[in-house]
Amino acid sequence: MSDDRRQLVIVGAGGHGRELLDLVEAINAAAAEDVYRFLGFLDDGEVDPDPLARRGTAVLGGLDLLTRLEADYLIGVAAGASRARIDRYASACGRRPATLVHPRAYLGGDVKLGPGTIVCALASLTTNIETGRHVVVDIGAGVAHDCRLGDYTTVASGARLGGAVEVAPEAWVGMQASVVRGTRIGAGAVVGAGAVVTEDVRPGLVVAGVPARPIDASDGRVSEARPPIVSPRKPEPEPGAPRADL
Repeated sequence: MSDDRRQLVIVGAGGHGRELLDLVEAINAAAAEDVYRFLGFLDDGEVDPDPLARRGTAVLGGLDLLTRLEADYLIGVAAGASRARIDRYASACGRRPATLVHPRAYLGGDVKLGPGTIVCALASLTTNIETGRHVVVDIGAGVAHDCRLGDYTTVASGARLGGAVEVAPEAWVGMQASVVRGTRIGAGAVVGAGAVVTEDVRPGLVVAGVPARPIDASDGRVSEARPPIVSPRKPEPEPGAPRADL
């Protein structure tokens, strides 16, 4: 009997990579027949073998194995810039990224997922949403209508994006953060856990707090000297006009 399962490796054997193995196993368990045959992890660094052994798997070798393995790949690395580098290498090797959606995630109508995108358990994407390459929508995250998530972005566990939010490439929206409707998060920016972003965040900026303020690089604390909004404040609505929703 032929084996029609797609062979799969995960690049990165740390915590995020092991969580992706959970996702692969959940997809296989929900299907009538296994969709993927998981071969193992690829990692160029030092890896604790014990958590992998308890899962019945191991590191097969370094990233260079992609030149020889006939397998699709997932990127189990958190940093967007690192995902971009790995993706370029894997693509040059002729490998194809897997795009995975957990059986317990919700995808509405007109949702377009880019290659390598990961949608984890209890995440929600409503309608007219597009993602780029290797985007991560983590456990319990919510993405509302008309959002655009650029290549290698992360919407971390429990984060919420209001309607028509744009997250530029390699940006990170932290755990339990909220981004209000119509806001843009610039390329490479980081929104700290629990922050509430009410206006645009410049590329490369790190913001935290309620409302979100830039982090003072000199001491790592939220700057009181800088304005709480990182771009010009939007005008207040006229009395009786509907307010932007979160």
